Amino acid sequence: MHHAAYVFDAYGTLFDVHAAVRRHAGEIGPDGQLLSEIWRAKQLEYSWVRTLMGSYADFWQLTEQALEFALRKVPSADPALRTKLLEAYWRLDCYPEVPAVLKALKSSGAKLAILSNGSPEMLDAAVKSAALDQILDNVFSVDQVKRFKTDPVVYDMVVTSWRLYPGAVSFQSSNRWDIAGATKFGFRTVWINRTNQPDEYRDFPPGLILPSLDGLLASV
Repeated sequence: MHHAAYVFDAYGTLFDVHAAVRRHAGEIGPDGQLLSEIWRAKQLEYSWVRTLMGSYADFWQLTEQALEFALRKVPSADPALRTKLLEAYWRLDCYPEVPAVLKALKSSGAKLAILSNGSPEMLDAAVKSAALDQILDNVFSVDQVKRFKTDPVVYDMVVTSWRLYPGAVSFQSSNRWDIAGATKFGFRTVWINRTNQPDEYRDFPPGLILPSLDGLLASV
């Protein structure tokens, strides 16, 4: 089914969150994947905890704090690489299919946006690095509401700004918890299950499960 608007999570959905560590894999050594997984897990954990506490700090601060924890947790990784890894995070690789899929959806007449936990500066850098700035209509950052996903006020930014009913929006995310939150809000949801994870939050199921964004073009 074609939708009026397609909204995408950024990190893990459009941009590969493990690209920063992979770029410096030779310097990090054999525990690079472990370092990257801890970095990502803590980054998200900090966002949830701060939202529950009502103590907002932007996503870049949480990204820095999460990396500092990961480097302490993985002693084989040289902490002197901190600066290089953070610099790499500003220009993460997008997944190979992303530009073509977004261009095709745009050509169909749909509105396109990112809805992300990322800070405005992070998102601006990532979008420009991937040359997506001429394709997207909006980039929504949680910094506007000072709450992280899955708080409903985050998803509400899209429908309020675009004056759409939630059901007119197709929301894509690789994060199952994000899909649960968006489903509860009322979006039509598409879980981009890139790594073949088992399903969870089954009381808030996605409308569709795809291994990549390519499957969205079947509805165009």
